[in-house]
Amino acid sequence: MRQLSSEITSAAMLPNIGSLLERNVKSFADRNVFYEKDKHGTYQGTTWKVFYNDVQNIAWHLKISGVSPGAKVVLFSRNSFRMLEAELAIMSIGAIAVPIFANFKKDTAELLIRHSDSSFLIVAGRQQLEQLDEKLPLKKIWVIDNSTDSRFSNVAPFNELLGERTDSNFKISTDLSSDTICLNMYTSGTMGIPKCVQLTHKNILSQQAALESIWKLNKEDRFLSYLPWHHSFGGIFELFSALYNGASLYLESSYGKDPKIIFENWTIVKPTVFFSVPKVYQSLYEITITDKEAENILFNSGLKFIFTAAAALPEKLSNEFERRGIPVIEGWGLTETSPCCTLTDPSLKRESGLVGKPIPGVSVRIGEEDEIQVKGPNVMVGYYKNDEANKDIFTDDGWYRTGDVGEITPNGLKLISRKDRIFKLSNGEKVIPSDLEKAIELKCHYVQYAVVAGGGEEYPVALIFPNKKLLTNPDYQLSPEEGCFCPRSLNELGRCLTGCLAKANESIGQKFSKVKSAAVIMDELSLDSNTLTPSIKVAPKNVVAKYKAHLHNLYGDHVPVNEEVYVIELDPTKRTEKCTR
Repeated sequence: MRQLSSEITSAAMLPNIGSLLERNVKSFADRNVFYEKDKHGTYQGTTWKVFYNDVQNIAWHLKISGVSPGAKVVLFSRNSFRMLEAELAIMSIGAIAVPIFANFKKDTAELLIRHSDSSFLIVAGRQQLEQLDEKLPLKKIWVIDNSTDSRFSNVAPFNELLGERTDSNFKISTDLSSDTICLNMYTSGTMGIPKCVQLTHKNILSQQAALESIWKLNKEDRFLSYLPWHHSFGGIFELFSALYNGASLYLESSYGKDPKIIFENWTIVKPTVFFSVPKVYQSLYEITITDKEAENILFNSGLKFIFTAAAALPEKLSNEFERRGIPVIEGWGLTETSPCCTLTDPSLKRESGLVGKPIPGVSVRIGEEDEIQVKGPNVMVGYYKNDEANKDIFTDDGWYRTGDVGEITPNGLKLISRKDRIFKLSNGEKVIPSDLEKAIELKCHYVQYAVVAGGGEEYPVALIFPNKKLLTNPDYQLSPEEGCFCPRSLNELGRCLTGCLAKANESIGQKFSKVKSAAVIMDELSLDSNTLTPSIKVAPKNVVAKYKAHLHNLYGDHVPVNEEVYVIELDPTKRTEKCTR
């Protein structure tokens, strides 16, 4: 069984979050740790000295309110300065922070709060309060924007936690064991119900000790941050990369949702590093296509590198950064691994699916059925209250089974697919749907999402969801493929996609893995329909369930559907593209 490890030695690890805060307030006392826009739209910074004092006050008030070591505190909030202070205060007294998505509806929010066994809750404001059931067994609820709700007698303003502590001898703990659980983070739930991952101080800080040996981040660095903190990419990897190195973290005021505002903030902040997903990079690049000044701002000389995760950056876009001397780094990992396991080397030529070599202290190997297994100080303790998931998650010799399928190559780990996404056709052949989904999405920028299905059938088919906004307002300046004529309707897109799908099929080696038909569905995947996760990833099982009628029709049935759809037949014997309902 081949194993891959880093040849670089990890730097010394800090024992706990309290030690990190104490070290940094001594080193960076008068430097700003965090910037957030005020009501006038101007970035205002807070120094480490003020930040550290706030964290200590919050920690003390939490403690006297009954938050004891091991207790859970749910953070039901979008990214904010107060949320950050609260999370670090919780961790620093031996308690456990449980961040959840700020826009969860009542059923999901209640499910996770109950599952977490938390007795305490910190919420952003009225929006979150309205999603709470008054029967939840909560001792205390603190509200960051100081809203009230007459249904609850245990609601208090967050300002209560900021009051100056009366015990002058109280200090946040710097002697907690590194094995103390400090964070319970729910997975995205791309393949079903989210699982609660239990992470320790060592899991989080070992990651930063490893990165210290690779990256040269420091107090002069500026992060423009929008990635949500309830998710590991933003809430562990990016957030602690900034905090650990004393860099300044600027909160992106559109929360990653408006490319124009992101670019305005980019212009102000001039980030030296940027962590994002490919769709945001694409949106930012599109702003620069016809604007030389915008191009110079985005590709500024102070940008050390950009980091992308969740999906590979399209080659054409990656080349735009690299030809200007800005390295593009990709990585792979999971919430269960805190999250980063591997990083690409920007000096090597990019290879499709390659996610690089392990960070210092982490090892990967390929196990049965080509499953990637991981070992290292970044690997979680286990799932909370989930015996079924914990049952076989570790091998007998202690390696974590990731559920991802891959292979080890001379240039590092190559990621192939999620194990539970691979399906068998009726003839027993295995299909890896993600290969074709990526090919389809990269082929046409009018395609927002593609889901390939076909378990137990004779051949695979595809469900394709267009970018409705782009269809309504086509961008004639943007044409990544020669011959793209910017379709303006579902009919035009369907006819155009017939050729693109055929080319995407050609990129797939095995004949049995090629799709024979596809449904271009005029509908949007969303959080509300549970077809997207809070991290805006496709939830394939939920998509297949919601659009089951369309799948039946692609296999020759005649089931009524609610959405407008264009059916593409790629099998020459029955090619009859049509738009129907």
